[in-house]
Amino acid sequence: MKSRFKRAILKFSGEVLKDRTQGEAISPSIVSNLANEIKNLHKKNYEIGIVLGGGNIFRGATANKALGYDRVTGDYMGMLATVINSMALSDQLRAMGVPVVVFSSMPMLPVCETYYPRHAEKALQDGKIVILAGGTGSAFFSTDSAAALRANELHADVVIKATKVDGVYDKDPKIYPDAHKFNKISFRDVLQKHLRVMDATAFSLCAEGNIPIIVVDAENDLRNIERALKGDNVGTLVSDNFDDAL
Repeated sequence: MKSRFKRAILKFSGEVLKDRTQGEAISPSIVSNLANEIKNLHKKNYEIGIVLGGGNIFRGATANKALGYDRVTGDYMGMLATVINSMALSDQLRAMGVPVVVFSSMPMLPVCETYYPRHAEKALQDGKIVILAGGTGSAFFSTDSAAALRANELHADVVIKATKVDGVYDKDPKIYPDAHKFNKISFRDVLQKHLRVMDATAFSLCAEGNIPIIVVDAENDLRNIERALKGDNVGTLVSDNFDDAL
């Protein structure tokens, strides 16, 4: 089956790397499993950019309130946590023989390359996995916003938000058994129904750039990412142009 999308930005929360049973902020086995799936996508010639959150190490928004950090300080600490996660994943990919480069929005040589859109796009064209660390490089923006911004800058076909929920619902399915899942929904309807897909800035960037978002459960089955790229009926597709997206 021909894939619907070739170039994708994959957005993972930092918690995806965390082993909750062992209390490890970065689990080697989880990182290995994630790297294996990315290697599989690379072998099939997908152009993949990855944005990782940093919440498994430090969550700025929580620390600002609970610990009294200044908002800007807390946000930058969270951005540094995304660099640590990106280094862990890139090291595992290299060990598996996958060409990968980490770009940081904040200059951090020699830890990783400094992000410039043209350099990152060239790396994608050269067949490298691109990991986009450091958020947007500015406080007050989430890693969701970073994923949406990079998707626009790198002309991605789709943003895949890999979560622990299998799509977008009209209400919390963990609380309400009668929650309705949307297989497809427009950007306009998401706004009208006040549904949470990504934060408002990220959502607006994707809507304005006409970049579809697919929300999938990757915590329980990483293969859902490839299914989404193929155009299979998995998760929830958010788009105003279903004929183009499917």
